[in-house]
Amino acid sequence: MSSLYLDESLDLAGVGVGATVVLEGDEARHAVTVARVRSGERIAIGDGRGRIVRGVVTATEPRRLELEVDDAQVEQAPAPRITLVQALAKGDRDELAVQAATELGVDRIVPWSASRSVSRWEGPKAEKGRARWAAIVREAVKQSIRARVPEVEPVATTGQLAGRFEGERMLLLEPTATTPLSGIRADGRDLVLVVGPEGGIDPRELERLEAAGAERVRLGSSVLRTSTAGPAAIAVLSASLGRW
Repeated sequence: MSSLYLDESLDLAGVGVGATVVLEGDEARHAVTVARVRSGERIAIGDGRGRIVRGVVTATEPRRLELEVDDAQVEQAPAPRITLVQALAKGDRDELAVQAATELGVDRIVPWSASRSVSRWEGPKAEKGRARWAAIVREAVKQSIRARVPEVEPVATTGQLAGRFEGERMLLLEPTATTPLSGIRADGRDLVLVVGPEGGIDPRELERLEAAGAERVRLGSSVLRTSTAGPAAIAVLSASLGRW
């Protein structure tokens, strides 16, 4: 399996077999200096927007490499999309959720400052936290060799969630719900999975989101951690939607 290197500034549209693609900058430096990629090795280069080219490296410099393309793929944007609304959690539990969700195919991630969230992103910390999640997403995309990099949106409050997803189907992961997630059938709308923090979603937040059209669903009889609930739900939906 060839390693994937990302350069969102590349324009890979129309690049086909026999073309030469040049990777430069920090990503090329990592490939050549850290991963020690050499001429003759096979790698993949993606633009993060659905295109991946594969081929053999023909030349390397400390911050530059050339790839002769022998395979070019274009992945269409999935429909329906899956968004993970992940509550901020203490330690690295929310980051673990973001990493696994990306590997499993999430299309968009929204950090959520829930009322029971111990961690808080306020002031400059808000953008710093979003950037940290975006970096985790990017590395997970490279590890799993995905063609598209999920967007990480700014942190949202419960009130902002209630009005943000008009036209989308919001599913609240709640252990006491009677409807199983495995029973959800696609109806054409994009899907939004909402995962609470360690203490679960506050009842008042559940009511507010339900008033905005959200539905309560459960994964099973067990109660999962905030770090595993979202990824598990994405796996269930990926199977039911035919992604897997």
